[in-house]
Amino acid sequence: MKFVFEAPTPLDYFALLVQEHTQASGLSDRLPLLEAAVCLGQDEYPQLDVQQVLADVDALLVRLRTRLPADAPALHKLRLLNHFFFEELGFAGNRNHYHDPDNSYLHRVLERRRGIPVSLAVLWLELAQGLGLDAHGVGFPGHFLVKVQVPTPAGQASRGAKPVAQVVIDPFSGESLSREELLERLDTWRSSAGGPLPYSQVPTDTAADFSLAWHLRTLPARDILARMLRNLKEIHRGQRDWQRLVAVEDRLLVLLPGAWEEYRDRGLARAELGHVPSALSDLETYLARVEDGAGEDWERGAGLHPPSAAALAERQALTERVAALRRAMD
Repeated sequence: MKFVFEAPTPLDYFALLVQEHTQASGLSDRLPLLEAAVCLGQDEYPQLDVQQVLADVDALLVRLRTRLPADAPALHKLRLLNHFFFEELGFAGNRNHYHDPDNSYLHRVLERRRGIPVSLAVLWLELAQGLGLDAHGVGFPGHFLVKVQVPTPAGQASRGAKPVAQVVIDPFSGESLSREELLERLDTWRSSAGGPLPYSQVPTDTAADFSLAWHLRTLPARDILARMLRNLKEIHRGQRDWQRLVAVEDRLLVLLPGAWEEYRDRGLARAELGHVPSALSDLETYLARVEDGAGEDWERGAGLHPPSAAALAERQALTERVAALRRAMD
């Protein structure tokens, strides 16, 4: 009997990572963030050795650990990490070519020392957590950040300071951000989105701090990966690179099987490629779910408002697109 072994495709490998950790724990934050993020580069670089990239990051962590005494306080670890990552290794944001897809592929970020906030953050977080720091990613509006919980020195705690201080860092620049700077960033985002009055002018102990705390909440690994993929999705959509966009959508739907809008977007991309049967399948899946879900929510009273005019117009346009695709198959 002859056995034929077929190596898993890049998408199979990614799906195994996601499914294994989802089934074992049911928790998104148990996903191996670094390994799953490195895998994203396999679509563009099929020969990428994921394990070698992980070993390269481990080697950086070993270099860091040799410089720290076993009982080093968290603040000392944080300062050493930032100096090592941003100054010695020279990691920084790619300001000149922000929308280069290579900024999202971690092996290329390691090689070039340039990336975007979320890709730089994934590498920084791996090193920080490897040092035992209580570090997490933050899905701040418009710009991914990282945060670290650092115990307050005993002298300061005795004078009424909080026992744990939160340090928020911009991985794009390496800068620590104060409350005022964070509120200013929120103001900029809210202004561009047409939001209400600036929070930076509101006193402490008000809604401003509640809003800031909400925007600084920890982002699970699954959501960080989705953010990376959606960055790539927007790049490929802007370039009308439908084949690459479909590859990104395939991963998004492995990661977020209930994200029905991704079926819509993959279906539209497949239609652009002339893949009519698969485009129809995706678009009909999306329309069926949206129509059923909207009706169920409305009947239960879960929806405070009926679908907007824009949502109804989109649904009608997609329905007409599906009809046109069906005619093309006849």
